[in-house]
Amino acid sequence: MTKTVILGVIGSDAHVVGITILEQALNAAGFDVINLGVQSSQQEFVDAATDHDAEAVLVSSLYGHAEQDCQGFHERVADADLEDVTTYIGGNLSVGQTDFEETKEKFQKMGFDRVFNSETDPEEAIEALRADLDIRPPESERESSRTVSV
Repeated sequence: MTKTVILGVIGSDAHVVGITILEQALNAAGFDVINLGVQSSQQEFVDAATDHDAEAVLVSSLYGHAEQDCQGFHERVADADLEDVTTYIGGNLSVGQTDFEETKEKFQKMGFDRVFNSETDPEEAIEALRADLDIRPPESERESSRTVSV
């Protein structure tokens, strides 16, 4: 069964390269991706998750104002009865971010299930998503990861 994920850049952020790469990687991994693009509102994420019966919402922000853009996001998610939807956020989440662990903790307290920095490889996010959504990788990927001793 294909899992649907909503992907977009929140707020006034217009950085598109990261979500384009992530969209391609998620599609290649077998996910059905609904890409909202850039400058997406909280409500657009919530509406898309509802309309597409999504299992996950992936929020991107690179311009450093994610904390302001995400205030109240999980309240909107709850109001739409989407509490079971997995939520991720990633990117350059705060201006002058020096200690990512503090930033990560802040966004987890806001309700995000996982928080990634701007250096995260898309495969790491996909592995986390598979784990959180209880998805086994395709047989071809499991076979390629096996090692053979001679």
